[in-house]
Amino acid sequence: MKRLLFILLPALLLGACGTPGGSAGSGQPAAASPAAEDSPATGQGSSGTLIVYSGRNEQLIGPLVEQFRSATGIDLQVKYGDTAELAQTILDEGQHSPADIFFAQDAGALGALQKENRLQPLPEEFLQRVDARFRSDTGHWVGVSGRARVVVYNTKVLTETDLPETIFGFTDPQWKGRLGWAPTNGSFQSFVTALRKLEGEERAREWLTGIQANQPKVYPNNMAIVQAVGAGEIDAGFVNHYYLFRALKEHGEAFPARNYFLKNGDPGALVNVAGVALLDTAKHGDAARRFIDFLLSREAQQYFADQTYEYPLIEGVQPNPLLPPLSEIQAPQIDLSDLDDLQGTLKLLQDTGVLP
Repeated sequence: MKRLLFILLPALLLGACGTPGGSAGSGQPAAASPAAEDSPATGQGSSGTLIVYSGRNEQLIGPLVEQFRSATGIDLQVKYGDTAELAQTILDEGQHSPADIFFAQDAGALGALQKENRLQPLPEEFLQRVDARFRSDTGHWVGVSGRARVVVYNTKVLTETDLPETIFGFTDPQWKGRLGWAPTNGSFQSFVTALRKLEGEERAREWLTGIQANQPKVYPNNMAIVQAVGAGEIDAGFVNHYYLFRALKEHGEAFPARNYFLKNGDPGALVNVAGVALLDTAKHGDAARRFIDFLLSREAQQYFADQTYEYPLIEGVQPNPLLPPLSEIQAPQIDLSDLDDLQGTLKLLQDTGVLP
């Protein structure tokens, strides 16, 4: 796996869901150049500084990091980047990694590190706060927010009745030149992994080649797809649910795009998590556990509900009222721990020409 990820790293870098760039925990949008991010100083704080490698971008979680710093007085440094890229970095750094915590945008990357025996078991008290389907079956990572795959569509040209009942319906030639996707995005790749697990390797290949035949426009991330749908550049695209609400907040209710939740356990309705894990190289275990504890607190979970439009995962915190209840999403039945075969998914994407 290490070698394949290394080969594909240039492509993955292009599709970082988050904003590439490092941070020393400034709480401001990342301004560091890639070169600065790769410098030896980045991510290696002074003794006693908690080091977090985050696949969530700074715009999403920067304020939360500041809340933790202010509340606890614990100094921490956050290295922001693409989830797959950071997972690869951790593997490359081996036992010399300065990272204490890996904060991933999807369960697949967490599972991949678990598979490499790079994670420590988490306290049972943390795990029990979250439903079993949103945490590692061996207790090595825990979800902190939920995110659903949806199809975002342009309301000026489509209604829900125009949309297929299954994700495979988008391979129909009538969708030629009308779709958008982000194949280098970690959430998309987790969806493809789920497709392989749920439908089998050949069926997943059929979907990828079918969509390819419809000549989809390629975007670097989910937000770009939502903006393109709203602008009428494409009619529909495959994204996570919460990007639409960020667009609605920016442009208002007249923004001509809405989410379509596939039903009946379709793979296109996958509910994944952003989650955290304690690395085997952690030198600041107590501080790391306090950070994970904070992310699973009512305060942080309310932040995810109110500010990022993701689903909180602990009891007693309600999702944003703009969202359909998590219990009403007809997601496929899948163990998120089974999404750890990132290697197989990257190979399939490469074999089908979706990735170079």
